[in-house]
Amino acid sequence: MFVRLGAAIAAMTLLSSAALAAEAKLTDPQIAHIAYTAGKIDIAAAKQAQSKAKSKEVKAFANEMVRDHEAVNKQALDLVKKLKVTPEDNDTSKALSKQAAEKHAELSKLSGSAFDKAYIANEVAYHKTVNKALETQLIPSASNAELKSLLQTGLKIFQGHEQHAEQVEAGLK
Repeated sequence: MFVRLGAAIAAMTLLSSAALAAEAKLTDPQIAHIAYTAGKIDIAAAKQAQSKAKSKEVKAFANEMVRDHEAVNKQALDLVKKLKVTPEDNDTSKALSKQAAEKHAELSKLSGSAFDKAYIANEVAYHKTVNKALETQLIPSASNAELKSLLQTGLKIFQGHEQHAEQVEAGLK
């Protein structure tokens, strides 16, 4: 659930390896903030795609991202409250927000099939990066067993999102 929120970052921005590397060992509050930030960003990106995409497959993918991530946002916030964790802003979440704004501006200049292809290409690359970050940084850094479990579950979900984005991308070529 938490990971769905974190990985959903998809549509807008690429989670940069440099941003994750900047923080050697993330704390649970930092991981929570990354996940929250990622969810907000992905929902915004998918909503942009809902309004700009021309391909029905791209629109359907964007609808899936909004649906999944809005549901996960609620679950993630419930978990944060349950664990009494106050999300903590950090270099990674700041970098995500900056990259998201840049990607949103870039995509806003595109239309039609150019938008569709750029959006889906970003989704594929983003999910690959997020999945790697989950495996190598976020999951190993989580100290709370419940948070770690949710991140592992999220990884499986995001791998499915990556595969779906790749299928949509292949259909656009």
